[in-house]
Amino acid sequence: MTTTAHRAPTRRIDGPDPALLDACVHCGFCLPACPTYALWSEEMDSPRGRIHLMKAAVEGRATIDDRFVRYFDRCLGCLACVTACPSGVRYEPLIEATRAMIEQQHRRSFGDRLFRAFAYRTFPYRGRMRLLLLPLAVLRPVTELLHRTGMPRLLPRRLAAMLTSAPPLRLRNLFRRVPAAAPAGAPRLRAGLLTGCVQQLLFPDTNAATVRVLAAEGCDVLVPSRQGCCGALALHGGRIAEAKRFARRTIAAFERAKVDHVVTNAAGCGSAMKSYAHLFADDDRWRERAERFAASVRDVNELLDELGPPRTPRQPVDARVVYQDACHLAHAQGIRTAPRRLLAAIPGLTLADCSDDMCCGSAGIYNLLEPEPARRLGDRKIEQLLAAKPDIVATANPGCRLQLAAAARRAGRTVTFLHPVELLDLSIRGGEPPGGDHSPR
Repeated sequence: MTTTAHRAPTRRIDGPDPALLDACVHCGFCLPACPTYALWSEEMDSPRGRIHLMKAAVEGRATIDDRFVRYFDRCLGCLACVTACPSGVRYEPLIEATRAMIEQQHRRSFGDRLFRAFAYRTFPYRGRMRLLLLPLAVLRPVTELLHRTGMPRLLPRRLAAMLTSAPPLRLRNLFRRVPAAAPAGAPRLRAGLLTGCVQQLLFPDTNAATVRVLAAEGCDVLVPSRQGCCGALALHGGRIAEAKRFARRTIAAFERAKVDHVVTNAAGCGSAMKSYAHLFADDDRWRERAERFAASVRDVNELLDELGPPRTPRQPVDARVVYQDACHLAHAQGIRTAPRRLLAAIPGLTLADCSDDMCCGSAGIYNLLEPEPARRLGDRKIEQLLAAKPDIVATANPGCRLQLAAAARRAGRTVTFLHPVELLDLSIRGGEPPGGDHSPR
């Protein structure tokens, strides 16, 4: 495909690896799995179409203009196409390389540049995020009133999306710290917890539950200082230099802690950290360190499943739970069975399943950059999840949790959202599951 030029290429465009592009045989198995193809039924909004455009750009037959960029901005990067592909096409490095090429060679509109600069210079930095969220926490009654009256709809679409996706906030949660924990007996392994940018500020109970459950299962749990952002947001947005800077800091922080495994409870973070080996493949100074680090990364569901039968007795949790597959856990890391197996082992818990595993529309900050399609996908997903009549929706990614809670509010439905590790923690400690609260407790 040749697009209309506003900037003619003067040389062969660096971008995705041609060998990876050639792996696609254009069979179309990816089309029904792709959320944007489901929304618009447009070939170029499918993985097959995007790969066609990538190849055209690499070969100098397409220009990186506004039309070209739009197709890649609308991709969620959910990687459902990877699961569906019978040829084993590695779409993740393809989309990341294409987005890096776009960021280097395409000049966006002023408004787009301004919002992206705000997002990438705020969300990965916990101190800046805390300042952003502080007014929402202090003025919680006002923000809840705004949600009920629909006032955010009068704001610019991206600002409105940011306000409506924020959960009701507790001021104290913005300043909580995660304590380290030691097991009762000899430790089975030494685990370092990535606390995350969003997770620690919005869902600190998830981090606290992760530490308690791992300690109960015999792990010595450390929370390394100076770890910062893992770089997932920058990596998925094509900002490779930023991603490497965050990754180097993360690697160094956990190396100092001398842990056996780096543990995360956020699917997007786990996916990014497991790809550090690819990120530093051409860097002689960091390649081996990145490979060792990536090999040590475990999602908390994955690690608990690897540890085998629980050491600590489980108490009943009387609840009907539907588990939602986070895309960067199911498709990027291939982890589907572990969280279900852990939940199914909780006495008294009834585990239901969702009829469809299509992306909820969160996808990092996609729901802020592309709020309309994200909203449609979120509304579709919450309808499917609530059809299972759950008391609790379990999800292993904070972005999904925010997106689904916002969709539930729009639908006027009351449902509790928890990470699977919070349900495990509840089963170990005993007590009743929380009810009807979209926010951190």
